[in-house]
Amino acid sequence: MQTGCQGCRSTDHEFSIAMAFQPIVDVETGLPFAYEALVRGAQGEGAAQVLAQVTPENRYAFDQKCRVAAIEGAVEAGILATGARLSINFLPNAVYSPLACIQLTLKTASAVGFPTDRLIFEFTENEEMVDTEHVRGIVESYRRMGFFTALDDFGAGHAGLGLLAQFQPDFIKLDRELIRGIDASSQRRVIVAGMMDIARGLGVTVIAEGVETPGEFAALRALGVRHIQGYVLARPGFRTLPVATLPPAVHAD
Repeated sequence: MQTGCQGCRSTDHEFSIAMAFQPIVDVETGLPFAYEALVRGAQGEGAAQVLAQVTPENRYAFDQKCRVAAIEGAVEAGILATGARLSINFLPNAVYSPLACIQLTLKTASAVGFPTDRLIFEFTENEEMVDTEHVRGIVESYRRMGFFTALDDFGAGHAGLGLLAQFQPDFIKLDRELIRGIDASSQRRVIVAGMMDIARGLGVTVIAEGVETPGEFAALRALGVRHIQGYVLARPGFRTLPVATLPPAVHAD
């Protein structure tokens, strides 16, 4: 709690960032369901270069800066006219109080006219969550505020069934390692089919990310995955909302 409060007051950490946007496509309509905001440097530098600057001391400031840049950048790029949601990555450990830490996000959305019921907060935890009750509290608080939440990298590391048993986000994003080569791997198809069954039972929507080939796309569609993100549809656009194009095989069905 004390670290978060210090983060609120701190002006020592400045990040020069912008956002790229990649569509998450509802392949049944061919339209963007949402755009994920991906952090970049102000001149388009890669995410790794930006994230290398993040430390435990400036994590809160970085998280807040990313939220503002995502909302402002998406509106400048024209998201309001699309009807799509905006998915913003956030750091659970940077949220010491869901209600307090959301205030700048709400102020920014209000200032640029972005409806808050179109916000998705996407989180991942590559290291084990030592305080799952805290994360549960964030998810439940955001739901009460009318936001959606998504668990990224599902099926990798600690972002798996154990977390899903403790709290249910609105979306799970299948890890790209499960997706890669799924058209040539019966094992991957069985695993993803099982995850689809679990998600349906829990009322959670599945998103497949990192889809790069028409074969992967076709295999996921055969398994009933409706929401897909990846290079096969569109690469991220720096400060722009790229147009998604379905693979030719889909039009031929």
